[in-house]
Amino acid sequence: MGVTSVLIWVTLLFAASIHAVPDFRGPGDFDFGIRARPTGRRHAGFHPTGHSRPHLFLTTPAHPHPVGPSHRPPGPGHGSNTVSSQNPVYYSGPPIIGTASLPASLSTIVFPSNLPTSGFPKPTSGSSLGNNALPQSETNGQSLLGTFDAPKYPLWIGHSSSGDHNHGGSPSGSPPWGNRTASNTNPYKGAPSTGVVRSYDFVISRGTIAPDGVERSVLLVNGAFPGPTIEANWGDTIQVTVTNSITGPEEGTALHWHGMLQKGTPYEDGVPGITQCPIAPGQTFTYSFNAALYGTTWYHSHYSAQYAGGILGPMIIHGPLNAEYDEDLGPILLTDYYHEDYYTIVEEVMGTDLTLVAPTSVNNLINGKGVYDCSLVSNDTTCTPNAGLSKFGFTSGQSYRLRLINAGAEGIQRFSIDNHALTVMAYDLVPIEPYTTNVVTLGIGQRADVIVQANGSSSDLVWMRSTISSLCSATTQPDGLAIIYYQDANTTAEPTSSAWPIDDTSCGNDALDTTVPFYPITPPASSNDNSTTSAAAAAAVPTVNVALNFEINSTGHFLWTMDGSSFRVDYNDPVLMLAAAGNDSHPYDPEWNMYDFGSNQSFVIVVNNESPIAHPMHIHGHNMFVLSEGLGTWDGSVVNPSNPTRRDVQMLQPDGYMAIQVDADNPGVWPFHCHIAWHVSGGLYINILEHPELIPSAFHIPSNVNNLCTSWDAFTNRGPIDQIDSGLRKRNHLGNRAFSNPIRRTL
Repeated sequence: MGVTSVLIWVTLLFAASIHAVPDFRGPGDFDFGIRARPTGRRHAGFHPTGHSRPHLFLTTPAHPHPVGPSHRPPGPGHGSNTVSSQNPVYYSGPPIIGTASLPASLSTIVFPSNLPTSGFPKPTSGSSLGNNALPQSETNGQSLLGTFDAPKYPLWIGHSSSGDHNHGGSPSGSPPWGNRTASNTNPYKGAPSTGVVRSYDFVISRGTIAPDGVERSVLLVNGAFPGPTIEANWGDTIQVTVTNSITGPEEGTALHWHGMLQKGTPYEDGVPGITQCPIAPGQTFTYSFNAALYGTTWYHSHYSAQYAGGILGPMIIHGPLNAEYDEDLGPILLTDYYHEDYYTIVEEVMGTDLTLVAPTSVNNLINGKGVYDCSLVSNDTTCTPNAGLSKFGFTSGQSYRLRLINAGAEGIQRFSIDNHALTVMAYDLVPIEPYTTNVVTLGIGQRADVIVQANGSSSDLVWMRSTISSLCSATTQPDGLAIIYYQDANTTAEPTSSAWPIDDTSCGNDALDTTVPFYPITPPASSNDNSTTSAAAAAAVPTVNVALNFEINSTGHFLWTMDGSSFRVDYNDPVLMLAAAGNDSHPYDPEWNMYDFGSNQSFVIVVNNESPIAHPMHIHGHNMFVLSEGLGTWDGSVVNPSNPTRRDVQMLQPDGYMAIQVDADNPGVWPFHCHIAWHVSGGLYINILEHPELIPSAFHIPSNVNNLCTSWDAFTNRGPIDQIDSGLRKRNHLGNRAFSNPIRRTL
């Protein structure tokens, strides 16, 4: 990495050292053991008044330490003198050597960007990266992704309700969404209702696999990493029964269906402490929700940073096409990878050792597969060289749809295929006007559907690449590789193709005027305007400015903040249940970071990034209109005001801004947060309270959701537990920071 990235962290950590703020947290106040409230019962009419706070006990973490080697480096090195012309805040002086010029309190810091980049490991003598040394069962368990046996996907699936579908070709006849097309139907108002239920059964447990050859204990869905693919048609109902079989030690869990709108079913969104209590160990819960949008998305745990431990998988919702292709190769998941367990990483990030606030990934996987240099691991760690890369098959003259998903914890990915251009047809769950590029950039949580023309000869083989941005992310191994074999190629050979040049000078997405939605929608021009006939006029819509920053509190712990507040929540008392009870006069805990937008039909949020780090900002329950984004501050202008970009994750650039508008058509409590696992764990998160006056009558929380809290109360009542939920540490009333900030921000 270059000195540009080094100085991000010099700036951040030096500023942190002089920006200590008072806090009641004491030493070791990172993880709290939690006992539930004595009453311990939750229901749709739950009233918080008169109930005591839970008893909290400091505990020593009992989570197992990682099997693999530490990803921490031995010490700092030399920085390069490469400077980004598009990010003038970055350092432009001579290279930093060591830490002699830093304040004494920071003199031992090892900056992630000082790390030597190992480069992609070479195969052992006499072998090829085209040879897989380990069977799929040892690298990825029950998953078929990344193998020639992975299914190809149809244009839509038949009416069987089973989660197992025949992928021999698309069914005959008319599509289940009828005459709706990508150009004639507003996807937010015209979704079909097919009456078909797609049912899946998931068991979450621990298992030992070696995705990159390094054997380690991970969390698996149905014994697979990545987890099984959920597949449905637009307008189907998806039901997923989840059994928490995590042991050694036990953990709660919850699954979030990323990008699903959950209109009328906000309690199915899968966010502990907001929409539900966690699924307790040994318990089963069935999620049921509508596939109201179509395209490519994913599911993942929203309990702590647990998805970085392996609980994730792809989702495919078939719908109308806005571009033609011959074959759908399905999901391609891009994941930065760590040899430490997620719990240990979050514990370190949230601790007082500032050398650990930016975890460094040690590998980059494509569909859960990669290789690792086994000379870097400790002697007591099992490591197999050339474990295996993902492989894909092309036929000359055909065109292929690839469903790209950045399912990682922190790294910004640059995806490309040597000698092949990519035609982007959708971002997140929004079809766009197709455009062609050589490299697709994806932040955490973002997706892109691309079409590739197989323009090679029948014996060709080329590299598929995904490279973690060295400007924007901390990694010692940025290069993820897979291999594409044409029909007559030697499938054990190694490609010799060359990569496209990558412009790694920005931490943003492609320009907003490039990512134009296929179905045009104009944002409302005022807070009470439901029409889509006029250009967005931000001044006429309620607007809130939110500053994103960090702080070191008085006990030396690193925290991320939004508008000066670091998010916390109580897993035993979901906020949505309080809102559904109609207790509007009850003061919400200030650490819930609640933004009440009242009865407004639309609102604008301007996020000002006062940190030198990029953040992929994700909104639940909506696609947001991205009015503008860039470096500096917003000048009020809107890019493509009659049809701005829509998506559910947008990159917020370092020392930059993003202005988004939300159509408030979904009563509920909706998180808006950074999707970097360690940042949401550090409190980089707010909640949007939308139409609180409608919530009590808009939906009824089912009994099985309430029962989750009963079983979670029983689990936590067994004794103190180590809990670090989605970055959200529970704290008693004596441990809260001063209540000088507003109880609830109201527009």
